[in-house]
Amino acid sequence: MNFFSKIKSKWTKQTEAVSEKFHDGLSKTRKSLSEKVNNLVKRYRKVDEAFFEELEDILIESDVGVATVMDLSEKLKDEARSRNIKDSENLKEVIIEVLSGFLTKNAEETRLNLNSDGLTVILMVGVNGAGKTTTIGKLAGLLKKEGKSVLLAAADTFRAGAIDQLEVWGSRAGADVIKHQEGSDPASVVYDAIQAAKSRGTDVLLCDTAGRLQNKVNLMKELEKIKRVISRECPGAPHEVLLVLDATTGQNALNQAKIFRQASDVTGIVLTKLDGTAKGGIVLAIRHELDLPVKMVGLGEKISDLQTFDADAFIYGLFSEMFLQGQDEESEASEKDE
Repeated sequence: MNFFSKIKSKWTKQTEAVSEKFHDGLSKTRKSLSEKVNNLVKRYRKVDEAFFEELEDILIESDVGVATVMDLSEKLKDEARSRNIKDSENLKEVIIEVLSGFLTKNAEETRLNLNSDGLTVILMVGVNGAGKTTTIGKLAGLLKKEGKSVLLAAADTFRAGAIDQLEVWGSRAGADVIKHQEGSDPASVVYDAIQAAKSRGTDVLLCDTAGRLQNKVNLMKELEKIKRVISRECPGAPHEVLLVLDATTGQNALNQAKIFRQASDVTGIVLTKLDGTAKGGIVLAIRHELDLPVKMVGLGEKISDLQTFDADAFIYGLFSEMFLQGQDEESEASEKDE
C-alpha cells in the first residue's frame, strides 16, 4: 500500500470533502511543484547528485525556503541510502513522505486551544493587507457553526475603515462587534470587549489588532499592552495568538513571522490566499524554520473557505496527480493478480 493509499484509508466522507477543498485551493502550487517533480523524475532515471540539485532548485522556486530545502535534501539522501533506492521513480513516494513529516509533529498541534471552562480569548496579529480582518470574520463563522457564541473586538483603531470592515464580517458571521471611535486606545477596546464577553457568557472573543509594520516599535508596544490587559482581565489568556500571513508574499511572510514572534508570543499561523499563489511551499518553511504550527489556511473568498490545516490533505492537494497514478498502478497490479 503506497503513501496516498494509507492516507485515503483513514478518510471519512468529511475528510474527503476537506481534501477536495485543499485540492482545489492548491491548484497553482500543484502545477508549479508537482509537475516539475514529475518531469524531473522522468529526466533522471537514476538518483544522483545532479538529481538532488535540481530537486532543491524546484523546491526553492516554490518558496519552501533555502534552509528548509537543505534539510529536506539531506533527509532524502539519507532515506535513499538506507532504503537502497537507485531509481528516481521509486524516490517519488519518499519525497512525499519526507515533505509530510516536515509539516506536522502531531495531530493536536493544528487544533485551536479553546478554554473548556469559560471565555476563550484569541488575539489576531499580522500586517495590514494580509487578510487579518477577513480571517476573523471567517473564523467567527466557523466557530458559530460549531455552536459557540462569538464576540469581536475592533482593536484595529488605526487603519481607516478597519472597524467598518470588521462590522461587515461580524454581520455575515452573526457575531456582535465591540468598538470605539477610530483612533481610540486599542487596549481599552479589548478591555471593554472582555467585560462584555464575561457579562454575556460568551464562549470566544476574537480581537482584531493594527498591523502597521512600518512603525514596528510602536506596533509591538501596542500589542504588548493589549496582551497585558487580556492577561489581567482573563487569567490564562490569550489562549491563542494567531499570526495571519499572506501566502502570496512567499518568503516575505516568513520574515514577518520572525518579527511578530519576537514581540507577541505567536502560538500558530493562519495562512491566507493560499488558493491565489504558486508559493504554497511557504507552509513548509514556516513550520520547519520557525517551529510554529500552521493552524488554519484560507482557500477561497467565501466565509466557509477558512479550513483547519490538515497535513495529509495539504500533501494530497500538492501531489494528487501522483496519488491518482499510484491508484491506477495498484488497480492494474490487482487485476493481473486475479
